Amino acid sequence: MAERKPFLLRLDPALLEALQRWANDEFRSLNGQVEFLLTKVLREAGRVKGGGVSGRAPRGKGKGDERE
Repeated sequence: MAERKPFLLRLDPALLEALQRWANDEFRSLNGQVEFLLTKVLREAGRVKGGGVSGRAPRGKGKGDERE
């Protein structure tokens, strides 16, 4: 598994609460949800290829099953 690096992220409390609810709905940790969303956006923008920067696919739903 690729090395993980800690990263401090300051968020508006309402945004953090919304992300936590979404993570709960998707059966992910808050950290996992943030990583999933960032990887998805980077992939859609053509900034990374495949499963993500780390080379592993995000956990959770399969292709086409993502909720918008």
